[in-house]
Amino acid sequence: MTADLAQLVKAYDVRGVVPDQWDEALAEQFGAAFVEVTAADAIVIGHDMRPTSPALSGAFARGAAARGADVTMIGLCSTDQLYYASGSLDLPGAMFTASHNPAQYNGIKMCRAGAAPVGQDTGLAEIRTLVEKWSVTGAPQPTATPGTITARDTLTDYAAYLLSLVDLSAIRPLKVVVDAGNGMGGHTVPTVFAGLPVDLVPMYFELDGTFPNHEANPLDPKNIVDLQARVLAEGADLGLAFDGDADRCFVVDERGEGVSPSAITALVAARELARNGGRGTVIHNLITSLSVPEVVRENGGTPVRTRVGHSFIKAEMAAHGAIFGGEHSAHYYFRDFWNADTGMLAALHVLAALGGQEEPLSALVAQYDRYAGSGEINSTVDDQPARTAEVRAAFADREGVTTDELDGLTVTAPDWWFNLRASNTEPLLRLNVEARDEETMKAVRDEALTLIRGSGTSGAPAAPGTSTTGPGRAAPQPPQR
Repeated sequence: MTADLAQLVKAYDVRGVVPDQWDEALAEQFGAAFVEVTAADAIVIGHDMRPTSPALSGAFARGAAARGADVTMIGLCSTDQLYYASGSLDLPGAMFTASHNPAQYNGIKMCRAGAAPVGQDTGLAEIRTLVEKWSVTGAPQPTATPGTITARDTLTDYAAYLLSLVDLSAIRPLKVVVDAGNGMGGHTVPTVFAGLPVDLVPMYFELDGTFPNHEANPLDPKNIVDLQARVLAEGADLGLAFDGDADRCFVVDERGEGVSPSAITALVAARELARNGGRGTVIHNLITSLSVPEVVRENGGTPVRTRVGHSFIKAEMAAHGAIFGGEHSAHYYFRDFWNADTGMLAALHVLAALGGQEEPLSALVAQYDRYAGSGEINSTVDDQPARTAEVRAAFADREGVTTDELDGLTVTAPDWWFNLRASNTEPLLRLNVEARDEETMKAVRDEALTLIRGSGTSGAPAAPGTSTTGPGRAAPQPPQR
């Protein structure tokens, strides 16, 4: 097929509609190009539960083997299970998934040995160039000695490794509702939770890449309504929701209220710092709550602020030797997990923290949830740079206000801050506001939106909008890039 790779190859992965935008033939070329760019003599491949994933991953394997690489197929797995295999086997890896996208989509998340990311600046652009070339000239001839393709099960080892990083031996019994969204959490949770003092209430554990119950994106509030109701109905201690490839995890407390990913970042940061003797660097992106760097400092650590996006987090993790990193989008990164993101390990930390004391989860996380947040508010604009410049000019000269442009425009005052970022793919500006109290947050939010939404704009907040669920608890939003 003739593919539009500009639409298919994203900043961090390959993703598109099958077969309209890509198919097995193209997957085979991506496999060959992956081996060429990484110079790998062996790789590992996994896939999610989407109907097209087995065939696409098999084609990728054939392309890789044709270039001389030995291929280990680990079959059905979560994305962080693929990262485990890449790290423990020290092999480049490829995961076939489109995360929470609709069923007709599929994609490839690629990494180098040790789960090091492959993005536009770390090999993905070169892979795209080769595939574009071969789509015209045809793929190169297979090597004289093709690689082998063998199968290997890593689920038990993955679970054992995660459990070796968190001490759950002395926790009190907990009742936990888990919504897998018909995604890969239904595959991994039973093995990881086996033997723990947990009364597991499963929801939508049947693997089904058509997502018959709800979209597998737990950061959109409409997708956790079932979980919230079940937590209340069961009288459970907490609820956990995983996205389609189970690399992100969202937490619901015993009241059925969503817990801010920033609060989870702060909680896990405190635990990881304690595990490392009260020393270490913690990475956080610039739209996580101010509570995150505060908690890190209070527990002896050093916070480092970075841009939004997993490639930036992982790069800073490596550069600083950081012990942990967290994002507003419920991605959590661990030094002891090859700097890769794993929602499952973050979930185990929450279980350990909750089960190690007697208070309910809402009381436990209150100490990490200190501010009022707007959530992410999207506005369609006619000129992103002009609107951003107008906002900068309106705020920059005020007493006590500072600005920076690490990622979009961040404006900071003693009692509030906001960040305004332009979408890379749509004519949108994304606003996040946080303040000491709800009244201040709303005032800053409304003033900024008035400037952003001058003539030539449209766009009430993108669903689910600007609502908050209490001090410091922004309504969870789908992660945006």
